[in-house]
Amino acid sequence: MTTENTVADEAAAGSAATQTRRSRRRGLWSFLRDVVVIILIAILVSFLVKTFVVRSFYIPSGSMEDTLQVSDRILVDQITPRFGDYERGDIVVFRDPGGWLPPSNTPPRAPFVEAVDWVLSLVGLSASDSDDHLVKRIIGLPGDQVVCCNALGQIEVNGVPVDETTYTKLGSGEPASAIDFDVTVPADSLWVLGDNRNRSKDSRYNTEQPGQGFVPIDNLVGRAFLVTWPLDRFGLSDFHHDVFAGVPDPTPASGASPR
Repeated sequence: MTTENTVADEAAAGSAATQTRRSRRRGLWSFLRDVVVIILIAILVSFLVKTFVVRSFYIPSGSMEDTLQVSDRILVDQITPRFGDYERGDIVVFRDPGGWLPPSNTPPRAPFVEAVDWVLSLVGLSASDSDDHLVKRIIGLPGDQVVCCNALGQIEVNGVPVDETTYTKLGSGEPASAIDFDVTVPADSLWVLGDNRNRSKDSRYNTEQPGQGFVPIDNLVGRAFLVTWPLDRFGLSDFHHDVFAGVPDPTPASGASPR
């Protein structure tokens, strides 16, 4: 073999090795690019789901026991109410109408912790804003007259008594509310109560606030339809719509908005 052929063979081998390294680098960068694109798409989809479809919240208090327990994780349906109506019995999550929650004393967190929580909340894995929201059951819809209590200790909606013993946490013989009230729900608002009536600072306790205890429908995030954690409590929420099945729609004179 001549010297010229040996040099040519070595040059060809070196060129092939260089091409192989370049191909590997291109393959690596293509793989990393694909991974980044997949992650960005996943974040975008998760963000859209959280914004328009479902959100996760945790339960910070016992106001909805035994239906919801402290530290339960729940999913809130945001899409159904956009295309339909809320119903009496629905369990709803809503932003504080003003003055329902005490001022937050949560100490500031480190910027890194805030950034991580922001990312997790973006994809629905964190529910750090749960302390700024409330969860209650709808008792009165726009135009409804809600009165408590009758001779049997029951709430009446539009003149019809409702038997709430299937979901309220009350002692034997206790009335549905320790506070009497007689309200007519304004248009575009709701009257809401906690299932644990003796431990729920709900509509009854906020009548002195600017909203007079009513929750604007615009403040609602959606309906809490599923308990996701702990696993032994996993399951769909029961809205107990049958409890309100006999309640008639409010009369036009009560100022109800069309539903």
